[in-house]
Amino acid sequence: MSPVGSQGIPPGQINGTIYNGGPIAAQAELDLNSAIIAASPAQLPGGINAGAELGGQTLAAGVYVSPSGAYAITSVDLTLNGGPNDVWVFQMASTLTVGVGRQVILTGGAQAANIFWQVGSSATLGTSSVFEGTIMAYSSITMNASSTLDGRALAQVGAVTFNGHSGSLPMPEVPKFTSIIWSATNSVITLNTKPNGLVTIQMSSSLSQPDWTPIATNTPVTSSWTFTNDHTGSVTQRFYRAFRPIGN
Repeated sequence: MSPVGSQGIPPGQINGTIYNGGPIAAQAELDLNSAIIAASPAQLPGGINAGAELGGQTLAAGVYVSPSGAYAITSVDLTLNGGPNDVWVFQMASTLTVGVGRQVILTGGAQAANIFWQVGSSATLGTSSVFEGTIMAYSSITMNASSTLDGRALAQVGAVTFNGHSGSLPMPEVPKFTSIIWSATNSVITLNTKPNGLVTIQMSSSLSQPDWTPIATNTPVTSSWTFTNDHTGSVTQRFYRAFRPIGN
């Protein structure tokens, strides 16, 4: 994990907590190492050869391996077409290069949370590029000016460097309650959430952490989702919360 000074990210542009060493950072590094191994050709052999230049292609879900050891999206944009539960894994022994202004476009309900780029050395996102998925690089990741990433940038031994002011490593959009209509027999709960993203509703009668119980999990196809929670027993009050898993 790189020290704070080498991240290239001004403190005002970080939404969250920096763990510069310590047990949390150490566990994250171990988890990243396990994820890189799990996505490697040794664990997922027989990857599809779609060529080293991915630009201009429309690819269905699957495991892809670069014939040259490197992947590039430099000529035109790459389209990934599939459903919300489809998974893409891209394996490369060396580098990932995304050209200036190039994009990874998702169609058919494909989700950035289900796209993984296993990079043997370094990844570079060109100026104003738009990228999707989790980059797991052994060495380093560089996001050039105005580049954006819907996903995660994870480097095992080097730094993740973000240049410029217009790019971002977006946090997932959280579900928002738009209404809760209570009656003697049920509560009708309406959420505004990301379409095709997994969301879970939990309930508690006391706001005590051990008391939270999942009551519904769904992948709504529209931004508005309504769920009816039937009232049982003698509980006189109910609290609700909703969340999406990281990356969804």
